[in-house]
Amino acid sequence: MERYRMSRRDFLRIVGVGSASMAKVACVPAQQGAAPAASGGEAAAPAKAGVVLRVQGNPENEAPLQGPFKDKNPGIDMEFIAVTGIDHEEVASKILSMIAAGESIDFGYSATEALQLYAGQGLATPLDDLIQRDSAELQDFFSDVHPSLVQAMMYEGSLYELPFDFNAANMYYNTKLFEENGIEAPPAEWTKDDFLNVARAITKKDANGQTTVFGYGWTNRLWGSWMPWIFVNGGNLFNQEEAPGGEWLWGSFYKDDAAAQGRGGGYRWITPTANSKPVVEALELVVSMTQEGTAPAIELGGGATLQGFFADNKLGMTPAGGFWAGGLANAGFEKGSFDVQLFPKWVNQRHQFGTGGQWISAQSEHKEEAWTYSKFRVSKEGMGLWYGANGIVTTPSRRSMLVDAAFENTGPAHWQVFYDTLDKHPDTAPIPAPPISNPMTTLFTTYTGKAMTGELAPQQAMDELQKELEDLVARSQDIMYPAK
Repeated sequence: MERYRMSRRDFLRIVGVGSASMAKVACVPAQQGAAPAASGGEAAAPAKAGVVLRVQGNPENEAPLQGPFKDKNPGIDMEFIAVTGIDHEEVASKILSMIAAGESIDFGYSATEALQLYAGQGLATPLDDLIQRDSAELQDFFSDVHPSLVQAMMYEGSLYELPFDFNAANMYYNTKLFEENGIEAPPAEWTKDDFLNVARAITKKDANGQTTVFGYGWTNRLWGSWMPWIFVNGGNLFNQEEAPGGEWLWGSFYKDDAAAQGRGGGYRWITPTANSKPVVEALELVVSMTQEGTAPAIELGGGATLQGFFADNKLGMTPAGGFWAGGLANAGFEKGSFDVQLFPKWVNQRHQFGTGGQWISAQSEHKEEAWTYSKFRVSKEGMGLWYGANGIVTTPSRRSMLVDAAFENTGPAHWQVFYDTLDKHPDTAPIPAPPISNPMTTLFTTYTGKAMTGELAPQQAMDELQKELEDLVARSQDIMYPAK
């Protein structure tokens, strides 16, 4: 495996080499200059006229917002750059390669997996001053968004993104297979043993002992994967610490919210715990399910194969978030053919989630205009336009967006589970995603694969992963948590 070695200084030096070409985006001469962000409630600087923002995003998904945004901001145009990958780690790798090659963007989309990666290397702009300046305008947003999602977008005391969506690893199930096997819908507080009984009851094998219907399935990645079993068993891949700071946020927007009490300035994942007992036990659980034929062999990345199994009624359950509801509906699943419940309890019922939003490039010459679009995108109007056109293809960060009408045509019936994961389980937290998340994820999926194929026993795989992660952290101090 190629070892990862790049200091923060080295990375910024590489980015600096391409800085001359980063200014090549043509724009109409500005009528007004955009002043630096100010704090303390000062008025926003007027946006430039004739600005073209280079945006990482899907132009088809963003299209519903463009007309209304352009009406309010006639001087701002968008040039969209679509960057795709099988998961967020691959997308982040492509973005880093683009920037290192001197290709500019003004702002992009990032999920939890890359938030600290961009912030830790100085590529993203902290939003603290902008947020405090526009606090009156943003109070409605923060009042509608759970503090867990906001804290997950922080790094070393600063907020880098306004969360637009999130997905917790809940449990989707095929209602037809449940009914065929006389299994009732699982209750909210079902257990690991309840789950195993259900998964084994659904599993069917042919005369040769080959599984024809699997009770459970998952994919090899960071989010979802077997990580939910680590969380509900009381473990984590890294020891989760809280960074100091954030009082400016929690003491203003969330001062009366009990769920925000005691929160800090984001998370730190510094000390690997990959070979701890809860992690090894979780891996042993999923290995045993595959060995007994309750779960299929894993594949890397997305869940297209699992969706096919689900469609053919060959899969009973899988961990997924709100995005799977939209994906199943778009694939032709009728309302009622699937449903969702909280992930089962083991030692606890602590869920893992990932959230996403837009980050503004530290290299951008149009931060004010990018901020203007970022605010519009998370406004009630902007999110209403986006979800109104695209459907619930992921879970909105705004609690008010999750209503009966949003799932009237698609389901699932128990859509309340999506936000209940945050509201009823306050210890729910983001997946571990330090600034070294990309090489960390490669190591995680590599050793997961070794355990699942039998090349290494679960304990041995996690012992070796632990050594690799400790070495990675030791070699990456410059891009970890410099404020510590």
